Amino acid sequence: MKVELFQTVGKKDSCQKTVVKEFQKDSGEENQVINLYPQVRDQRWEGFGGAITDAAGSVFSMLNEGQKNELLSFYFAPDQMNYQNVRIPLDSCDFSTQIYEAVPKKDETLSSFSFEGTMQYILPLLEEAQKRAKGKLKLMLSPWSPPAWMKTNGSRLKGGSLKPEYYGLWAKYLCRYIREFTERGFQVERLSIQNEPKAVQTWDSCIYTAEEEKIFLRDYLYPQMQKEDFGDVELFIWDHNKERLFDRVSQVLDDSTEDKVTGAAFHWYSGDHFEALDLVRKCYPDKKLILSESCLEYNKFDKGKECENAARLAHDMIGNLNHGMCAFYDWNLLLNVSGGPNHVQNFCDAPFLFDPEEKKLIQRRSAQYYWHFAHFIKPGARRIGHSCYSGRLELTAWQNEDGEIVFVLLNAGDKDMDCVLRLEGQEVRFVVDGNAIMSGRISKKEVERYDS
Repeated sequence: MKVELFQTVGKKDSCQKTVVKEFQKDSGEENQVINLYPQVRDQRWEGFGGAITDAAGSVFSMLNEGQKNELLSFYFAPDQMNYQNVRIPLDSCDFSTQIYEAVPKKDETLSSFSFEGTMQYILPLLEEAQKRAKGKLKLMLSPWSPPAWMKTNGSRLKGGSLKPEYYGLWAKYLCRYIREFTERGFQVERLSIQNEPKAVQTWDSCIYTAEEEKIFLRDYLYPQMQKEDFGDVELFIWDHNKERLFDRVSQVLDDSTEDKVTGAAFHWYSGDHFEALDLVRKCYPDKKLILSESCLEYNKFDKGKECENAARLAHDMIGNLNHGMCAFYDWNLLLNVSGGPNHVQNFCDAPFLFDPEEKKLIQRRSAQYYWHFAHFIKPGARRIGHSCYSGRLELTAWQNEDGEIVFVLLNAGDKDMDCVLRLEGQEVRFVVDGNAIMSGRISKKEVERYDS
């Protein structure tokens, strides 16, 4: 039995190493051991993806054809990252070139609804991405704010709440967006009720208490979606940081709402809180958990520390995978070298940056690290049991639908880590270098060859 190992290593200048190792009979070694248990199975994986924002689309429009091909192939080609999920903001968000709404002036019939804001930059990138994916991408739609005239503060910005008299109209507005995408040939798989409903942001934002989210979901949005034949679109609550994930789920879900909610979406910005995922899974085992937004904000992290930052993201990825996450959406697929455009200067990193002066497309270390997850863990995979000898070496392990066993190891420390990987009475020895991420693949054919 053989394992293929792929490693990205190096704190300053990264390089890729690929080796093939042969398993031997289990020697009884007790130290530096990693165990894989395919017979112990957990959640099913649904897919990786990222956000196509107004900002990403505007930067994409600046690329030449070769650069567009490089970006699209890396993310969406089936033999590369194989992204199948895309998150799209409804109306403007902070990563927009301007503030816009589909119905900017009071119109209780929505007859003036305009899709032009989405068509300018988001739709061209989405269309090209879907061509490269060679199949329909699955869209998650998320609103940052209702139109200003529907809100208590009269503005898209700085929080405010949806006025109760507009609950019904806002539900129709969201359904109108679903219809706009579906009529253009896109598959809307899921909708979150509100992006970051707890945060009063300087950019597009709207506050919902748990009770308000419950009432809007139960009495307005869900009935409207049923009425318009969108009952197959999954509904996700919260869509905010993990530290209050369990609180919001337990406050919104009751006998009147539980059958209307597919799951909860969460962000990474407030720390690990992997136990919050455990609590939701324990109390609500039928609800899906998806990470809907993750990125490195320049006001928190040093842009130049690419290796450390990529390791932070990989640490969060592994923790979420091991605690029940079933889908992942990165934030902006592409930004400029300043971390924008962003209409409130809330600049962030992205896996690809573009320098408009040098006309240069830059792949960041985070893209290389994310590749180790998305290239190997395929939709339909099941998480399998594992144990690892040290917390300094982080591990997640999966079995794809074709029987292939894959795993990802993260060593964020400076010292190399020896490993003895045990599987089905066999073992293989290798080293995970310091400041490195490694993925491994054991094909079904190899497993069957050993078994025979």
